[in-house]
Amino acid sequence: MGFTLRQLQYFQAVAEQRNFGRAAQLCNVSQPALSVQIKALEETLGGILFERQASDILLTPLGRDVLDHARQVLGAADRLDQFARDHSGGHRSLSIGIIPTIAPYLLPGVLAGLRAGDVSLRVQIREARTDRLLALLRSGDIDAAVLALPAGGREFQEIPLFQDQFLLAGSAARLERVTTSPELLRPLDLKAAQLMLLEDGHCLTDQALEVCGQDRGSGQINMGASSLATLSRLVAEGFGLTLMPELAARSETEAVSGLKLLRFGAPQPARTVGLVLRNSTSEEDWSGRLAQVIQDVGEKIVSATRA
Repeated sequence: MGFTLRQLQYFQAVAEQRNFGRAAQLCNVSQPALSVQIKALEETLGGILFERQASDILLTPLGRDVLDHARQVLGAADRLDQFARDHSGGHRSLSIGIIPTIAPYLLPGVLAGLRAGDVSLRVQIREARTDRLLALLRSGDIDAAVLALPAGGREFQEIPLFQDQFLLAGSAARLERVTTSPELLRPLDLKAAQLMLLEDGHCLTDQALEVCGQDRGSGQINMGASSLATLSRLVAEGFGLTLMPELAARSETEAVSGLKLLRFGAPQPARTVGLVLRNSTSEEDWSGRLAQVIQDVGEKIVSATRA
């Protein structure tokens, strides 16, 4: 790179002030020194940047093109400088991915817990399905992912955090017809035609099919809902039954009138919620604190459901 940030700053000042003298004052430099740097920039870029008139300074076609790029470069440099100052002052950022069947129920408590522990921490959230989050984690676009384990992949380390048991959800009438002895209820007892699940691609659907001994090839299973909120409203109206994670149970029953839950007999089906990191991620204090906050929040939610 043959030009400097200082030259771009001087160039931008002249372009905006349309006067070399005012630009020099703005940059706190002498006019001859500013002119020398503008000349050096023109030589580097291979063309004249300004059309000098008696009472005005105009950009040449090359100058107009360069100004757009100069603003982008200087803007990025300012942001990098701000980041460096924030980092040296203890300000940090963290990018976390989380799957949709966990995000709305876990995030409020987790973000509050992280904020309470470090008010300067900036947290970015990416909500997506498991495959997408693993791709983002692999590419370095996120720092960690909250998923149902196992996620798979030798390049990742998985930290189990808490057990999220599945409940049977539906209308009161539907649940009454399932069994007269709830303690004897097993997921394998459910018929394919009774089940409504999330659309294909959600790991919760894969888990539900596995615990119910079903496969996605069954044309009797309705797999069309895009979210647990939609699924809750459908089964509450009697359109079928579904498996509801404890993590979502209280939130959905409070939001959906007529939604009822039934606990399976032992051993109760469950998913393991955990934190996934790259193997190359160094052992930093943020990962341990993040795991602890998620575990505390998750266990509090599922314990309240079991009470």
